[in-house]
Amino acid sequence: MAKKKAKSAGGGPSSGGKVKSPKVGTSSYGASDITVLEGLEAVRRRPGMYIGTTGTSGLHHLVWEVFDNSRDEAMGGFADDIEIALLPDNRVRVADNGRGIPVEIHPKTKVSTLETVMTKLHAGGKFGGEGYKISGGLHGVGVSVVNALSSHVRAEVYRDGGKYMQEYKDGGKPIGKTKKIDSSKLHGTIITFEADAKIFPDRELHSDTIVAHMRQQAYLVRGLRISILDFRKVDKDPIRDTSRSNGADVFYLRELGLDAPSTSFYFEGGLRSLVAFQNRYLEPIHKNIFHIEKEQDGVSVEIALQYVDDITSRLSAFANNIYNAEGGMHVTGFKGALTRTLNSQIKNGNGGKESDTFTGDDVLEGLTAVISVKMREVQFEGQTKSKLGSVEARGATDSVFAEAFSTFLEGHPDDARAILGKIALAMKARKAAKAAKDSILRKGALDGMTLPGKLADCQSKSAEESELFIVEGDSAGGTAKMGRDRRIQAVLPLRGKILNIERARLDKMLASEQIRNLVVALGTAIGDIFDVAKLRYHKIIIATDADVDGAHIRTLLLTLMYRHFRPVIDGGYLYIAQPPLFKVRKGKEIHYAYSDEERIRLVGKDMPLEAPTLDEVEVGVPTSDEGRSVGKTAKVSVQRYKGLGEMNSEELWETTMDPARRILKQVAIEDAQEADMVFDMLMGTDVPARKSFIQSHAREATLDV
Repeated sequence: MAKKKAKSAGGGPSSGGKVKSPKVGTSSYGASDITVLEGLEAVRRRPGMYIGTTGTSGLHHLVWEVFDNSRDEAMGGFADDIEIALLPDNRVRVADNGRGIPVEIHPKTKVSTLETVMTKLHAGGKFGGEGYKISGGLHGVGVSVVNALSSHVRAEVYRDGGKYMQEYKDGGKPIGKTKKIDSSKLHGTIITFEADAKIFPDRELHSDTIVAHMRQQAYLVRGLRISILDFRKVDKDPIRDTSRSNGADVFYLRELGLDAPSTSFYFEGGLRSLVAFQNRYLEPIHKNIFHIEKEQDGVSVEIALQYVDDITSRLSAFANNIYNAEGGMHVTGFKGALTRTLNSQIKNGNGGKESDTFTGDDVLEGLTAVISVKMREVQFEGQTKSKLGSVEARGATDSVFAEAFSTFLEGHPDDARAILGKIALAMKARKAAKAAKDSILRKGALDGMTLPGKLADCQSKSAEESELFIVEGDSAGGTAKMGRDRRIQAVLPLRGKILNIERARLDKMLASEQIRNLVVALGTAIGDIFDVAKLRYHKIIIATDADVDGAHIRTLLLTLMYRHFRPVIDGGYLYIAQPPLFKVRKGKEIHYAYSDEERIRLVGKDMPLEAPTLDEVEVGVPTSDEGRSVGKTAKVSVQRYKGLGEMNSEELWETTMDPARRILKQVAIEDAQEADMVFDMLMGTDVPARKSFIQSHAREATLDV
């Protein structure tokens, strides 16, 4: 494997691989700063309460929890270099050059402070004293939860002229006491953990997910270098094979010079740079990116925003650098100030008509904004910290942003006119869309809200057991209608490719018969009256043909669901059917193959296929005649399915619709921000960006030509 050098994505200085000594504040940090609240056992019993899920996102949450402790050191000015290493055997190593976790005996627990932090829930430097003025951890459970959900953890601490170590196994059980194993002039903490296979069925970490998360964090902490190294496919295990280091102590594994894929981030631009990065595939409507950073009433508020030529909004919110997917008080304060400020600009004669009144939806259209608050006593709703509950953040964000944004608009009249013009268009489109929607709803009400004629509905009225198959064309629709279980399975055929809604407003969408039929069939309505509780089917199954057109239709449907029916995805109701690619007949036996590899295994050898014709080949099958090998042959026929309409109803039921035998892929969103940017790039108007993406990923594509 060719060596890939670490690169500094922000163009700033790097530490050159050596452990640096950042400026340390005047505050003390010792055993008295660590407060103990309770123990660990509940974590293993109900891990979902602490990390959300034991699936892929929960596994990655373990990495975030360990990283957050290191990042908090950087936020306090005590560290400036963090390294995340993915190791063989599902291990992760996180190293920082902060102060190092205290190791002296804790006055309350009577064991080392390190062991206290690692094994006691709610033990940390974030509950008072001067351990941390600002941190991402409210509960202090991060590293102890990781310990509880790991089969093995190794903690190494460098401080006070020594190197200290303690190991834990089987959910946080200490292996011996904390001990000093060497002298050292370094300072910092290294946590190496292996997630427990008994808790996490899939322990494979995704490097692209980790890189995306760390890029985001690097934007949020200016001057922090974050490196990600992947040693999982390197010949030498950097921990267990000490030949590279000649037995010497290695703090950062990048110093070993192994040929491991690596990425490094370092930014000085803060949120302004993050907004520019998020808008890289979009067309800004004004030149200058608004940015403000100010502290008020003990809350540090930083906001950056820019409007783009698009109809969707992109708001990212953070509290103490923790991403708040569900927003919270700071977002509420921001939205209120944004609407009020832009309406006051109209009343003051700065563009638009004085009679215009913008709504919250109007001012959000085409907006990319990042909101970050930092405060000492932060309160989240839930351990996964997806929503900020600190009331004081609302007032501080509102006040700081309103004053600064008014000044920005007055000082940049060209930008102000462009923004107000954009929002005025959004207001007009909203009114037109409302009229179109009201017209459709009135018509539906007069018709008794009749379901579309193309829909073959199921008999059951229970959404929990009902399924809707969205199929491509009348041919597949007819086959599916004949092969389905009429009691619980409904079928809605779509004619051709639906409208690309990425840049289509609601009125244009509802003018499309295909989309209108789908909206009525789902039962949830759309737009501001959308209600996922009214969903008529709890399995929405996209079943398209296994060709380029089918993939395109599937992408269009996914775009529609992501932009306008997101709660359907979040609720786990959206699926993609996996029909077979081949039908293999061996004499009287019939098998279905869902991949080329499975076809080769069934046939016994590879062979060219001319789809959609039926290809027959003779394959030599060794047979036995009184112990002697007889070279008889058996005729094998292979049919390549290009579309669901090529199957008869029995085949479609057996392979794609029968709940006992079918294969369905549930659609989930692991990273909403990354998904948003991918939809922007693939379905938007930036042709060069789309072309570049296709060229970069062409080798990964499975083409059927």
